[in-house]
Parts: sequence; C-alpha cells; structure tokens
Amino acid sequence: MSVPGDAMTTLPTAESEEPRLSRRSSFDITAFITRNLRLQPAPALADILLYTAHPASRLSRLGGTDPDAPAPYWAYGWAGGTVLARHVLANPAIVCGRRVLDLGAGSGIVAIAAAKAGAASVVAADTDPNAIAAIALNADANGVAVGVLHADLLAEPPPDVDVVLVGDLFYEEELAKRALVYLTTCRAAGIDVLIGDPFRAPLPTESLRCIAAYPVPDFGDGIGRGETRAGVFTIDPAA
Repeated sequence: MSVPGDAMTTLPTAESEEPRLSRRSSFDITAFITRNLRLQPAPALADILLYTAHPASRLSRLGGTDPDAPAPYWAYGWAGGTVLARHVLANPAIVCGRRVLDLGAGSGIVAIAAAKAGAASVVAADTDPNAIAAIALNADANGVAVGVLHADLLAEPPPDVDVVLVGDLFYEEELAKRALVYLTTCRAAGIDVLIGDPFRAPLPTESLRCIAAYPVPDFGDGIGRGETRAGVFTIDPAA
C-alpha cells in the first residue's frame, strides 16, 4: 500500500517489538500490574481477559509526584473499546488476514479482539508507557500476538496497515480534532478506519457515519449503573 507523494509509517511486528517503557525510575510496572490488578473477563466480553483495576489497586502510585503523569485509563473498561472489540469479534471479516493498528489502545482490548478474529498482524499503539506494559501482559494472558508501539502516531504519516481501529480516543476536544485529521488522512490513503465511542460530546459525528450501535457497560457511567449506548463509526467520505 502506498500514498502518492507521502510516506507510510512502518509499524513493528509482534515478534520484533518489545514494550518500551520510560526510564524515569527502577519502578517495575509489569510487576505492579500483575501484583495489584485482577486478571478477569472484560465487561461484556467474557472471552477476553484483562488486568483490571479494583479499589485496592493503588493506582495512584503510578503517577508519583508527577502532575503530568497520564491517567491510568488502560486499567478500566470503557464503552468505545468494548463496543469496537464486540463488533470485530462479531464480524471477523473486518480484520481476518489483514494488518491492523489499534490506535490509542489503552488495555489492548481491541487489538486482542482483532488478533482473536484472525488478523494477519496487530500492533497496539499508545502514548502511555504503562499502557504499553499492560497491553503486553493482556495479550499474553489471551494467548495472542500483539506488537506494541509507544508513540504519538497522530503526528506521523499514515501507517502501513490495512485497518486502523480506534476506541475511546474522542474524549477531549483538541485530541478529537487531531485524531480526525489523522484518521481522515488514513482513509484517503486507502486504509479502513473504524471508531468505537459512546457518543461523547467531542466526537465529530458530522464527519462520521454510524454503522452499528450496541448497549455496553462503561466505566465512565460509574460502577453498577448499567449499560450505555455506544456506536461503531467510519469516516464519512461525503462529509
């Protein structure tokens, strides 16, 4: 696949890429996750196991005294990732035999679903080094091969893949704008793009087309508050 007049970002394979963690200290994030989080079925997706936070997880230790430390979104179940993983598992032809990027992967739930659905290769990218460690652990727990990439791809050319999957990336206005520009460029390069989101306010619905919607649990709705409606979207070429 090529883009006239532009380059493609070459992504690592599951075999060649190891989790790249920040070296801010000797803190062992992998050991922290396995010791303090619970490996349990993902909400509404019993076939996928994830290391998940609970009240005694002590996640506040991860940020230390750094006020800019990323929030541990990867440790919880969010509707966008859940709905997209569910849609991929129900429609494996979306990814079967194809090269897949899970952008803003968080826990890696969407990447794991793609691997289970028969993707030829899967790379999960996130800007949080702790998420990178969690993705590697979660992929291993599910017996699937997922490459990991610690990078902000929104500033890069389109990746050398067939499908980009994006769950829960449109939660903040500026980030949503950057993501839309990047994903529109990916679509123009011939890459299929699917977005999972529970219709959050920053989601640019005027530029998207909803192809499916499911009721799924969302950590953002609080514990025990039932399910929320979440959609699966593509880039609307007419927008």
